[in-house]
Amino acid sequence: MKIKDGFMLRQFGENYIVVAIGDGSEDFNKLITINEVGAFIYKFLSEDRTRGEVVDAMLEKYDVTKEIAVRDCDAYITNLKAAGLLDD
Repeated sequence: MKIKDGFMLRQFGENYIVVAIGDGSEDFNKLITINEVGAFIYKFLSEDRTRGEVVDAMLEKYDVTKEIAVRDCDAYITNLKAAGLLDD
């Protein structure tokens, strides 16, 4: 899975926002606010990655259990898909 082309992550202080750019802005006219962990995953998904790779990256970056990393990863991926930001 990978973040679709046409979206950009911007940081404003400690806040992160995803916006559509170019042709994507015609179909997607929202702003999505995400936290630091969400921004980390979003950036990691700028290249094609598997769910397992995302979980492993979270375990390496953050001091969390595998159970928490899997739960948070699955929830975030579900939200990205629902917002139309992911290519499978």
